[in-house]
Amino acid sequence: MFRTSGFVALAGWLLLTIGGLGAAAADQHPAVLGAVGTVWLVGTIAVFTGLIVIDPNESQVVQFFGRYLGSIREPGFHWTVPLTTKHRVTLRVRNFETDRLKVSDADGNPVEIAAVVVCRVIDTAKASFAVDDHLAYVAVQAETAVRHLATSHPYDSHDTGRPSLRDSAVVSDELTTELSERVALAGVEIVESRITHLAYAPEIAQAMLARQQAAAVVAARSKIVEGAVGMVSGALEQLRAEHVVELDEERKAQMVANLLVVLCGDRAAQPVVNTGTLY
Repeated sequence: MFRTSGFVALAGWLLLTIGGLGAAAADQHPAVLGAVGTVWLVGTIAVFTGLIVIDPNESQVVQFFGRYLGSIREPGFHWTVPLTTKHRVTLRVRNFETDRLKVSDADGNPVEIAAVVVCRVIDTAKASFAVDDHLAYVAVQAETAVRHLATSHPYDSHDTGRPSLRDSAVVSDELTTELSERVALAGVEIVESRITHLAYAPEIAQAMLARQQAAAVVAARSKIVEGAVGMVSGALEQLRAEHVVELDEERKAQMVANLLVVLCGDRAAQPVVNTGTLY
């Protein structure tokens, strides 16, 4: 699309005005005055309807009687095809947060989820003509993508290797990829998207909290038992290696039971001194 500096166009208009005034002063004939006036009026309309100012991170979509001619992105003062209409499209990075959506995760649990989306326009023609309102379009598609993401993953994964909604890095990448595909039609690029709110719905929050606490207790107990077994095995091995005492299978079993009770119990053990014998 043709364009040049707006200052050049203004300089040409000033030269046209000065020349017209000189011609009118030199010859006062009505025909000459009419011709000079007509030329000056046409030149004025051509110059001032083609002037355009572009701010930084802004674009102007230019149309000539309904026909798309192109977009001007370079900041400054420009002159383009006269009698055209211009439509401003910002190229600045924008961000917005979706509403808190109540959906069911992959396990069927109701959760509340919200995300923040950072985007910008990269194709002004698509943003202006492919959709009615590219910002509203992105907002609707973001809500749809967040809903789909929430139904594809569980809130909390108990299986190794299965991503959950709490895996922020994985979830953010998936949301950005899916949303980028959805808004490409509108000429918009998704810079980043992240989950900003994630929680169980109020009606099951207490039950899920109890479940998480129970899972934490089970995990802690498993770790304690694993460590206790290692300690008992090490103690028996050390007693055997240093020939401190010779234990038969029954005494080993009794010692293992006592040590496991002491190490795995959640309360302090009360020792009982055995002054007799096991037999």
